Amino acid sequence: MSNFPTSLTERHLHYINGAFTAAAGQGRLDLVNPYTESVFGAIALGTKADVDAAVAAARAAFPAWSAMPRAERAAWIGKLVAALKPRLETIGALETTEMGTPISFSMRAHAQGPLMMLAGHMEFLAKGPHDELIGNSRVVREPIGVVAAITAWNYPLMLLIGKIAPAITAGCTVVAKPGEMAPLTSMVVADALAEVGFPPGVINIVNGTGIDVGEALVTHPGVDMVSYTGSTATGRRLMAAAAPTVKKVSLELGGKSASVILDDAPFEQAVRGGIQGCFLNSGQTCIALTRMIVPAHLHDKALEIAADEVSKFVIGDPMNPATTQGPLAFGKHRDRVLDYIRIGQEGGAKLVTGGTDRPTGFDKGYFVKPTVFGGVTSNMRIAQEEIFGPVLAILPAKDEAEAVSIANGTIYGLNGAVWSADMARAVRVARQLQCGKVDINGGLQHERASGRLQAVWHWTRARALRD
Repeated sequence: MSNFPTSLTERHLHYINGAFTAAAGQGRLDLVNPYTESVFGAIALGTKADVDAAVAAARAAFPAWSAMPRAERAAWIGKLVAALKPRLETIGALETTEMGTPISFSMRAHAQGPLMMLAGHMEFLAKGPHDELIGNSRVVREPIGVVAAITAWNYPLMLLIGKIAPAITAGCTVVAKPGEMAPLTSMVVADALAEVGFPPGVINIVNGTGIDVGEALVTHPGVDMVSYTGSTATGRRLMAAAAPTVKKVSLELGGKSASVILDDAPFEQAVRGGIQGCFLNSGQTCIALTRMIVPAHLHDKALEIAADEVSKFVIGDPMNPATTQGPLAFGKHRDRVLDYIRIGQEGGAKLVTGGTDRPTGFDKGYFVKPTVFGGVTSNMRIAQEEIFGPVLAILPAKDEAEAVSIANGTIYGLNGAVWSADMARAVRVARQLQCGKVDINGGLQHERASGRLQAVWHWTRARALRD
């Protein structure tokens, strides 16, 4: 599905107080297909006036929604899930058109994943309130109020639902600002909300830029909490902007996550698994395993396996089910990633595969070849800075202690992985990694755990509670 009706791609209205509402300003943003480099849609750019209207609606809706019995809130979420299910193919195709993500991955991660999140929160509501009695004190968990949900462009619907679902489950109301580079599936959610008659004001969606809509939300006195996913630099500015109104701020920022392969690991399986963990969504993933730390005596073998695994990738039209890597999301980002590849080459790393040339046969599209560097040291920029593209750095370590030191030797602390044949050893090493989540031997996070992990992921540096 690549030819969409204009009702899906020309979104000149916001969704405020249960209705599609004309934008207060005249600003528009064209949306560009990263595979064809052609404009295929547009959105209205919101202003402070749009934010004011959305926040007012959310504040007005909060008393009734927060007081609503849990079973009724669960029923409304169930109606939203039911309305989104027939739209799954549309969501997947829109994500692919906006982002360049291969359609097979879009259907799994971008379309089905968010619905699983919503369903998981329905189950949570069905379990009853989680008050806790400690001695003669009762700890009661109550909704904080109006939540501003500001999301990034790389997992548009997953991130949006990842913020909306726990907020409305808790009884909060929401004003969401999708990433402006990929906003269309958020508006499909608005279509579903309107279809089921979801209580007005509980979920509001205002498109726009971070400077205009994001800033207005963060500084708004009617917003009680801000949940943001995006770059570390923007996160710092956001915290400062929120400080005068003393908001609760939750941040999920950048990552430079390490896959630590120990000397007793099933080595080939671990290297190939690490490759997949790095390059999913063309490397445009905050938890991507972009550093691979291997025993020094196996470094050259790791390079051989990595090159072989990358050679199996199929670069091409992201709407083709056979494609495993599409273009990056937009042109400026492609150029930034190519700059980092040049930095790696100039900094003395060994280019194993990939590079800055266009993939053969493509004269259009924001493509970057899947790139692997070997012989990387911790002081190199490609080992320290988030590239956010299909680029892997492989670093040798002389022993386990050095591997842990290298893994912890960045400003980031989002995700990690450990591979070992000895589970007790793997867990021991995992507990030493200063990051919010650790996968062991390729184990994947369960969708029901995602809400609990959000509180950990939201900090750039956090120790995981892995009990």
